[in-house]
Amino acid sequence: MVIFGGAGDLAGRMLLPALYDLHEDRDFAANYSILGVGRTARSDESYRAFASSAIKKYFKDGYRPDHAAAFARNLHYLAGSVDDDAFYGSLRERLDRLSPSGDVQHTNLVFYLAVPPRLVPVIVAGLHKFSLCRAMPNAKLIVEKPFGRDRKSAEALNRQILGAFDEKQVFRIDHYLAKETVQNILFFRFGNNIFEPIWNTRYVDHVQITVAEDIGVEQRGAFYEEVGVIRDIVQNHLMEVLAMVAMEPPAGFEADLVRNEKVKVFHSLRRMDARYARENTVLGQYGTGRIGGRAVRGYRSENHVSPSSHAPTFFAGKFHIDNWRWAGVPFYLRTGKRLPRRASEIYIEFKKLPLRLFGRACGPMTPNGLALSIQPQETIRLILTVKHPGMGSAPSRVSMDFDYAKSFRVKPHPVYERVLFDFIRGDLTLFPRQDAVDTTWAVLDPVIKYWEAHPPAHFPNYAAGTWGPREAFGLMAREGRAWRFSGEGPG
Repeated sequence: MVIFGGAGDLAGRMLLPALYDLHEDRDFAANYSILGVGRTARSDESYRAFASSAIKKYFKDGYRPDHAAAFARNLHYLAGSVDDDAFYGSLRERLDRLSPSGDVQHTNLVFYLAVPPRLVPVIVAGLHKFSLCRAMPNAKLIVEKPFGRDRKSAEALNRQILGAFDEKQVFRIDHYLAKETVQNILFFRFGNNIFEPIWNTRYVDHVQITVAEDIGVEQRGAFYEEVGVIRDIVQNHLMEVLAMVAMEPPAGFEADLVRNEKVKVFHSLRRMDARYARENTVLGQYGTGRIGGRAVRGYRSENHVSPSSHAPTFFAGKFHIDNWRWAGVPFYLRTGKRLPRRASEIYIEFKKLPLRLFGRACGPMTPNGLALSIQPQETIRLILTVKHPGMGSAPSRVSMDFDYAKSFRVKPHPVYERVLFDFIRGDLTLFPRQDAVDTTWAVLDPVIKYWEAHPPAHFPNYAAGTWGPREAFGLMAREGRAWRFSGEGPG
């Protein structure tokens, strides 16, 4: 495995700890090598020390120094500039030396591009020029999101990648899909006959998908200035989760059968023009506030951020899927930085009863709901109405809960472990296909274009530690609905 950006933040926080966990689980072949690539000169020993330190810091549970040392012996490092042809010659020579046969041509070779988006075309061009792609029958390429800045740039990037690699060699990563609860959506839906018959417009009132973070942009200020929340979260994470909720049953769980059904959902998404974007989407940017009892600065005071920036850190929007299953059911998507707490959830609210139970003798009843929590806890909660104990006929809201950790008594693995394991095996199921990337950009390009042409004049428009701008509440309130996790609706 060659990790471009092998000594960077992503490698240290996510990739190396996940690879160590795979080593611990003995999911690797006995003979393997991991080559970190970076601009800074360092020795193999220095890189191994970096990796061991990162594993100790980010893989606290189960860390064993002797095992980490055994893992580190498989690590190597190569310094160079990815825009220099001489680097790729050195890379080819190093790979030949690391290959068990002395010739990397027939080695299971994987490239992980843990680099800024602007470097992806540069690296792909270099790999192509030095025949380290399609000419290698066992080569694979993994690319981090976002995939382009818009539909046009994504198409250009795809043309370049497919000029060097075959589609089956390309893995466009969305690590969100490796979370246990996200994967379990399909099993929950299609493995339980009591839910699938009511998973449609006849019974569902609306769907909410929330990805809330209490952290700010951290050290990613320059990245967020260029990308913003729609490109960072909505075009990939939220769209993929929406497809998992809304897709039709696949004929099987082979990669393309699942991905075919997801693409059908994206094709059914109602296209947005400028008027729709203005009326049905909300952007926000956090200001100063308090998180967990401590004062935090606003986005415009973060490192590498313009003091007059219009980069959004919050998005809320109403989407429609115009097919027979979901016609008339709104999907509300929301994500943001510096919200009160970290919480990611899919919430399906079912339609209200057509009549009041027992006439006037019983109080108003809230609708049933189903909440699939993705993080921080992985749970499924079914919200029901029962009679409150005692005299009278007062309805009471209760829930039936399922908790992954308590039920299966297993330690959650690093999310990147599943991504890397599938990548190494060549299983494409959890990796978005290019036609899905293209279609989601087609949906969101008009939204991005509208807001970039009409930047909100009142940024920042929500305080850190709150659930976003007031316009986001109005998005649902005008139709008699309310967000969860807001103090404005059902909990």
